[in-house]
Amino acid sequence: MTDSTLTINNILAPELTLCGVSASSKKRILEFIAEKVAGHYPELDETQIFNNLVARERLGSTGIGQGIAIPHCRLEGCTRVVGALVTLKEGVAFDAIDNQPVDLLFTLIVPKEATSEHLELLSQLAEKFNERSFCDSLRACSGSDDLYRQMTGNG
Repeated sequence: MTDSTLTINNILAPELTLCGVSASSKKRILEFIAEKVAGHYPELDETQIFNNLVARERLGSTGIGQGIAIPHCRLEGCTRVVGALVTLKEGVAFDAIDNQPVDLLFTLIVPKEATSEHLELLSQLAEKFNERSFCDSLRACSGSDDLYRQMTGNG
């Protein structure tokens, strides 16, 4: 396996796997994610992350249905792919394809010059989240450690 091989396991940090977060809106959860990512990767700018995620959502919701969203953006100055997984206590309106509230989010932040590998990662995520039993197991997690193990253990 080369360094350039991207998998969910090598982009997701335990510190960015958060279970049972409270958020009142799509905007609030994207702010929360931007804050957490910038906290873990201080070289990344929180405001820029948030603005880029919001700009991407304006192009069309990243809510893929069944309560799942995969917010993502490219980021200037970002040198590695960053993943963050969040489950919400209660779903929030996300303008998803099926108009269902979202309670499971996997955020992907990629370098500005994103390659086909990044698209491959998005499709890996979409495939995983297509499995209802997998999503149910993530939603059933009682804590962030448990959530991290579920997400990476099935990889």
